[in-house]
Amino acid sequence: MTSHDDIPTSSHFDGGHVDVSRAEVAFDQLSRQLSRPSVPQPKTLGQDEDIENGPADSEAAFDLKEYLSSSNDAHQRAGIRHKHVGVIWEDLHVDVVGGAGHKIYVETFEMAILNFFASPLSFGWEALTSAFPMSQRRKQDLELRTIIQRSSGFLKPGEMCLVLGRPGSGCTTFLKSIANRRGEYARVGGQVKYAGIDATEMAKMYKGEVVYNEEDDIHIPTLTVAQTLAFALATKTPGPNGRLPGISRTEFDQTVMDSLLKMLNISHTSQTLVGDAFVRGVSGGERKRVSIAEMMATRARVQTWDNSTRGLDASTALDFVRSLRIMTDVLGQTTFVTLYQAGESIYELFDKVLVLDEGRQVYFGPPSSARAYFEQLGYKPLPRQSTPDYITGCTDPNERQFQTGRSAKDVPSTPESLENAYLSSQFGRDMFDSLEKYKLLMETEKADQEAFRAAVAADKKRGVSKKSPYTVGFMGQVRALFWRRFQMKLQDRFQMVTSFSMSLILALVIGSAYIQLPLTSAGAFTRGSVLFVAMLTACLENFGEMPAMMFGRPVLKKQTGYSFYRPAAVAVANTLADLPFSAIRVLIYDIIVYFMSGLNRSAGGFFTFHLFNYLTFLTMQGFFRTLGLLSSTVSGAFRWANIFVPNMIEYTGYMIPVFNMKRALFWIYYINPLSYAFAGCIENEFMRIVLTCDGNYIVPRNPPGVSKYPTGLGVNQVCTLFGASGGQDLIAGRSYLDIGYGMIVSDIWRRNLLVLIAFLIFFQFTQILALEFFPQYGWGTSTRVYAKPNSETEQLNTVLKEKKNRTTPRNSDVQISEKFANGQSSQQTAGGRVFTWENLNYYVPVAGGTRRLLNDVSGYVKPGTLTALMGASGAGKTTCLDVLAQRKNIGVISGDLLVDGRPLDAGFARGTAYAEQMDVHEGTATVREAMRFSAYLRQPASVPISEKNAYVEEMIELLELQDLSEALIFSLDMEARKRLTIGVELASKPDLLLFLDEPTSGLDGQSAWNVVRFLRKLAQNGQCILVTIHQPSSLLFESFDRILLLEAGGKTVYFGDIGTDSCVVRDYFGRHGAQCPPNVNMAEFMLEAIGAGVTPRIGDRDWGDIWRDSPECRAVHEEIQALKSEGLSRPVADHGVQTTYATSFLYQLRIVTKRNFVALWRSADYVFSRLFTHACISLWVSLSFLQLGHTVRDLQYRVFGIFWCSILPVIVMNQVEPMFIFNRSIFIRESSSRIYSPYVFAIGQLVGEIPYSILCGIVYWALMVYPMGYGQGAAGLPGTGFQLLLIVFLELFGVSLGQLIGALSPSIQVAVLFNPFIAVTLSTFCGVTIPYPTMAKFWKDWLYQLDPYTHMLSAMLSTELHGLSIQCQSDEFSVFNPPSGQTCQTWASDFVAGFGGYLDNPNDTEGCRYCQYKVGDEFFLPLNIRYSDRWWNASLLLAFFAFNVVATILASRYLRFARR
Repeated sequence: MTSHDDIPTSSHFDGGHVDVSRAEVAFDQLSRQLSRPSVPQPKTLGQDEDIENGPADSEAAFDLKEYLSSSNDAHQRAGIRHKHVGVIWEDLHVDVVGGAGHKIYVETFEMAILNFFASPLSFGWEALTSAFPMSQRRKQDLELRTIIQRSSGFLKPGEMCLVLGRPGSGCTTFLKSIANRRGEYARVGGQVKYAGIDATEMAKMYKGEVVYNEEDDIHIPTLTVAQTLAFALATKTPGPNGRLPGISRTEFDQTVMDSLLKMLNISHTSQTLVGDAFVRGVSGGERKRVSIAEMMATRARVQTWDNSTRGLDASTALDFVRSLRIMTDVLGQTTFVTLYQAGESIYELFDKVLVLDEGRQVYFGPPSSARAYFEQLGYKPLPRQSTPDYITGCTDPNERQFQTGRSAKDVPSTPESLENAYLSSQFGRDMFDSLEKYKLLMETEKADQEAFRAAVAADKKRGVSKKSPYTVGFMGQVRALFWRRFQMKLQDRFQMVTSFSMSLILALVIGSAYIQLPLTSAGAFTRGSVLFVAMLTACLENFGEMPAMMFGRPVLKKQTGYSFYRPAAVAVANTLADLPFSAIRVLIYDIIVYFMSGLNRSAGGFFTFHLFNYLTFLTMQGFFRTLGLLSSTVSGAFRWANIFVPNMIEYTGYMIPVFNMKRALFWIYYINPLSYAFAGCIENEFMRIVLTCDGNYIVPRNPPGVSKYPTGLGVNQVCTLFGASGGQDLIAGRSYLDIGYGMIVSDIWRRNLLVLIAFLIFFQFTQILALEFFPQYGWGTSTRVYAKPNSETEQLNTVLKEKKNRTTPRNSDVQISEKFANGQSSQQTAGGRVFTWENLNYYVPVAGGTRRLLNDVSGYVKPGTLTALMGASGAGKTTCLDVLAQRKNIGVISGDLLVDGRPLDAGFARGTAYAEQMDVHEGTATVREAMRFSAYLRQPASVPISEKNAYVEEMIELLELQDLSEALIFSLDMEARKRLTIGVELASKPDLLLFLDEPTSGLDGQSAWNVVRFLRKLAQNGQCILVTIHQPSSLLFESFDRILLLEAGGKTVYFGDIGTDSCVVRDYFGRHGAQCPPNVNMAEFMLEAIGAGVTPRIGDRDWGDIWRDSPECRAVHEEIQALKSEGLSRPVADHGVQTTYATSFLYQLRIVTKRNFVALWRSADYVFSRLFTHACISLWVSLSFLQLGHTVRDLQYRVFGIFWCSILPVIVMNQVEPMFIFNRSIFIRESSSRIYSPYVFAIGQLVGEIPYSILCGIVYWALMVYPMGYGQGAAGLPGTGFQLLLIVFLELFGVSLGQLIGALSPSIQVAVLFNPFIAVTLSTFCGVTIPYPTMAKFWKDWLYQLDPYTHMLSAMLSTELHGLSIQCQSDEFSVFNPPSGQTCQTWASDFVAGFGGYLDNPNDTEGCRYCQYKVGDEFFLPLNIRYSDRWWNASLLLAFFAFNVVATILASRYLRFARR
């Protein structure tokens, strides 16, 4: 007999909730269906069916996927073992870093600098203290804080446990500990066993059988619902031994998916994108059900659900928990659930309830006894309050009430005393007694454990190790991930088109810049240039891989926790899935570049070039992905990339031949994949060609107007091209490489190709290592980060704490509400304006036409009333609120939206506040700062700052955020962020309307009650309020005056008063056949009555049709007409000049810029990464060119050193673009409330960056100018100051260009695609890579002039080289013999006079030594550079910066990329 046999299942369902015996019969029938070879396919919706109403055939809507079961009768007949896993935990305790009162403060910019220089000392100290383990251990113990105190208990298979507690009491931590998710905690102590298997073995071999469903809905937003579930099933479908005979894998997956979609009532969303805060997709409630379905697909037997009903309507929430109840009973699952605002009908479905108070276990026992237990302790019974809210409230000092004559002195009221009371109670003694017996049963009776092990082994596909925690083998995981990635790439059409277009344009630009290079000495250097640029451009396209690796981390963390796949499979699958797209793109790119530039036209030459170029592309793709996977932030990834990549470029052997590299640094060449790739490409080209020496490479030659010298290469002339032989005008390409670059063409296959392939494999391997052993998942939910308080905030926090300590429980929130609401403006008194909407329809474009989301919705909101907007998940509640609040920017809206009978004016958006469902905020701001920001910019400018600040303090107190006032928003949990969202909107003091979208979702019962009670108080003082709400308790529901109820398709079911004890709504539904029992919550009943969940609706008519034909509907329209007439009869209130924003432009700019300054100061990783990168690049370049002299080679190195400045804008752009796009997403949310203008946003973003740009420019300049020995020309050291000005201008240009690209791009992934194109184009046509005289006239006439780099390099080069004397070294002279009887001066004087330079031995008659330059001016004058134009060039660079700023402002104004 197993431990499951003695579990009474039917006792949980008294009261007509769920008939388990009937469910088991249905279960057997469905099992027999599965035994048949063929399974009917789901019906396809016809064209005339309303997709919003779901599928037309709703039979068996509540059939719980026996298809996922492995313990029903059919499975047993097939020999498939059950998986029953009981759980015991004993002395379970969890510690996190930080002692009592310990806070983690955000690292600011100056702290980052100090920590960087102090890091060697800290590393040394750690190394020293590691030698004393005992002292180190004591130190660690002092730094730990216990958040779950010693807890013990057990849960048998087939049982469900509800975990209750206030936010912060440890419910989530407890669930994660039970689910073996221990990574984010410092220490988890005690013992947890699963069917007798310890936690270590469970994590190693059976990780996928114990799963945790987190509160946030984390999905890939660009996949459809069906694709999301299909992927989950592809990795969790059991092997042949785990399925019924005759059922194929495809049939199994399809049947399970259909059942999941039907059970959760989301069949109609299967082809809709999942979406997220920025991608339009399914509704919030539907997305939550996708999360539920995904975890159900795991078929895990120990499931922990963390507030998984958040965002679901009451009926769907009840259906979900009922589903868990049936699955738990029939399948023998072990289920832990934590819920906020659980209704009584949900509460009654559980077998056990565990109550936590500040991490202490204060009750664990039967749910039916919990209320009586706390009443017995001395707490006042509150009959109308639901049991979960009551027992949770007993742990809340602000909510609980003691019985008459009792007080905290004689009632256990602290967490410690409540824990002791429980341990000494009969419940505690019984629990420990039962725990010991169950422990003994687990240790002696191994049937469940053996069956579990056998069932898990049978589930695995053939070839999967018995010790593996995965159902599918590694190649199966790769296959599933491959198809998912392939679908993502195909469906992201915009990015695909953009990437192909940019690659094509780049190829055309490069090809046309180097078009048809001649097979002469003039084409030698440019051949190397085009090969280098072509290779580099293809590689740098992969920069976008770094942010892409980071954005996928939350999904990776969740799905590897479900054991869908091992992390290493992601690296392999991503590479394979990208191959078809990248192979086509790079092939097209290579064809264009290769043949347009006139490289060797042979099949072998092209395909060898393509082979090396594509292998380099894949290698660098692996390199950038590795950096992204190893870095914790985007800024950190770009920091390392900006250090490695410039060194890779510098040490390819192109700019500096390997034999000229500093001996201390030449090793970089040998560990650089680009050096082998470039060597392969250039050797492939030059091994096939022979060059003719002519033109400028002949010394001496005829200057203009002189015909003294032979036109070809004569006996008294010399060819200066590398590899040339005396008197020979033909130079073999391989000789050119050997002499000029030290490259041997025979290395192409035996060295370069093999090493490049080795690098490709190496970086694939590093991705696997990074994913498997160094996962970067960011902050854990238990880590809060604070800003260091200043004197003002310390004083304010002290006041809040004192008020919190002295307020009377239960009355504190009422006092706050009265004080707060009474401060409302006189505009919010009775007789205010009325908001009406009539025959409201909303159509959105979909594939094949349009879809109507709202269907003739009518209603109104009067001043002084609190109106609830309710309906099933996906019925259109948020859509309706968006339309009413004027937040939609796609689709077609029809109907009348009026205020006092008049159309909406320009001040409507500013006069309303909208607390959206998605909590989008500036993450580096504190709670107080975020609320002050809203108050400063949204309350009228006439309100004093002191009054706004006091208002914010009241809000902090009301929303119980006193302890989090200095916490940074990015570290807040879901519940705290929700309260902050409400506070930010309430801080605006809207004078017309207050919209709130699910303000109580994610809050506990007391917090939700406080919020609604406060809204009630605001309404009584004249505020118009419209609220969407889910799962309201009876008390909460009756706090509203009126309700607008919607059903699927956006149809109105009811609009009108609620009445005392919901009498008006009860009467309406009762008259139409839906009688609500007196002890049932009307909010839950009416949703069930209209068929909001999976249960059929009551009655044979659609409730929307009933409403349209009802006298109540006619009365509403009559009331709307009366309200419109009354409003029109009143004179229009004189509000003065209606402005779009509450404050002036300059005030907005000051407040927004101040926030940006603070945000960047706290974004230490972002700004320090830029400074660190500038310093490293400048230092590395300087080390390569230390203390340059006056030789020709040093002249070239001076040019290279200045040319490296051109990389600065690219570095800045790569960092600025993600920051700008992220901040734009915050601005989109704020701009809809008319907080500040887009012009302010764009200017504020730029102004915040300027100080750091100047600092970075100074650091780069200082590490470049002095180590390299600049300033030796005529301009002297003052000239280096001018170069500093140019570098600062260049920094500002880079920032403004990055922000412009960000403003023009819909996403970070698209933005980074522009960077290689811009970098290559600007550096190619500036007159250095392609010298001005040889540049094609087409480009010379316009792009050369429009290139900012042209003017930057012209100004810097002319300043540095003007008047710089040049002295050739012995190997830099061109040596030739004059005709017999002539001296060097006689023979070459005309040549030197025409082209410059000097003769080292003018009076000799042989061995004439000619130096190409005598002074630096002779280098830059032929390049169309003039020293006298340097200030003009500097002003043009500043003009380009100004243009970028204006364009960014305009783009921010007209391009939002926010579709909603």
